[in-house]
Amino acid sequence: MKRRRWHVAGIATLVAVLAGAGATAESSYGKVDRGVRAQNHTVKVGIIYSRTGLLSAFGGQYVQGLRLGLDYATKGTNRVGGHKIEITAIDDGGDPAKAVSAAKDLIGQGYKIIGGTVSSGVALQMAPLAAQNKVLYISGPAASDLVTGANRYTFRSGRQTIQDILTIKEILGKGVGKKIVVFAQDTAFGQGNLAAVRTVLGGRGHTVSSILVPLTAQDFTPFAQQAKQAKPDLLFVAWAGTTATAMWRAVDQQGVVQPGTTIATGLAERATWSSYAPGIDFLSHYVSNAPKNKVNDWLVAKMKARNQTPDIFTPDGFVAAQMIVRAVQKGGDDVEKMISGLEGWQFVGPKGQQRIRQADHAMLQPMFQVRLRQRGGKFQAVPVKTFSPGNLQPPVRPFGP
Repeated sequence: MKRRRWHVAGIATLVAVLAGAGATAESSYGKVDRGVRAQNHTVKVGIIYSRTGLLSAFGGQYVQGLRLGLDYATKGTNRVGGHKIEITAIDDGGDPAKAVSAAKDLIGQGYKIIGGTVSSGVALQMAPLAAQNKVLYISGPAASDLVTGANRYTFRSGRQTIQDILTIKEILGKGVGKKIVVFAQDTAFGQGNLAAVRTVLGGRGHTVSSILVPLTAQDFTPFAQQAKQAKPDLLFVAWAGTTATAMWRAVDQQGVVQPGTTIATGLAERATWSSYAPGIDFLSHYVSNAPKNKVNDWLVAKMKARNQTPDIFTPDGFVAAQMIVRAVQKGGDDVEKMISGLEGWQFVGPKGQQRIRQADHAMLQPMFQVRLRQRGGKFQAVPVKTFSPGNLQPPVRPFGP
């Protein structure tokens, strides 16, 4: 496993820190109590993510967002409340066993904060490990609903599957059709989408079935043919990773989109936009031109200066950094104080107003409806509607024993 250490030299500390140990500092991340400030040391954070493997594109977006989020939340100092934040990044290749091994190694070295997971399969292994070792765990783009409410030590910086499905429900309104087929990878992510569709869209005269594709599949023609033969009113596609382009090509070539069939899916990373079949209703976790707030403006401008554009999971890394800064400011390296500082916290991330629900650590956040348009040979996402966090609240999942 390759490790990367980020050391961002602090060119200045917060004014309140320089004012002396007896003062109380306050910023958008909350007050720093005297006991926490007095410790004044380095807090080590382990980021375990997919730098390589099927979800490497997502991992790259996440880590870039994390770097930028730390820059934003600490005003370029990589320090908060007198504490220096030091990041160690490790590649898990999307393998849960590698991720768990890396996490155990970091925890053994005294790391109190672990984050970064892209894969739901990895996240579901990491959550119980965090509780067993009483460390703070902040999951990243991993969408499994089971991460929410896993335990008191587990949080998430991204959205969860049922928030996707609730957004689709808002987009489609009452016209979801009576025959619904979920077309997904046979993974924790795909199975989670199937369960969420059954929960949100199933019933009331609707039937839900599935076509689950092995993760190792390279030829998607047989599965696209099954989808066409099923003649669903609604085909919900849940897909992640580098095979998306080939999958959408098979869907298009096999004529899955036909009169009477609506395809609904989440808009994936920008590199896949040209591969989508026509006639799709898109929910969007994030596109850079949809949110209207100062945090997103900062992120877009910062990346534009580098001839870059934020992608779908850039905010997940950015928000993780905001959460890490908040946790350290409220708790130093005291995990119980970190948890208390994060529970119920309301803040503005790149997507807009967000809140960490105290009951189960669900990340309440806005979602978007978008349409793709081709202009000048390039595909652009055109925002249609923003759905408020209050309308997309997942059911509460109380913490397990």
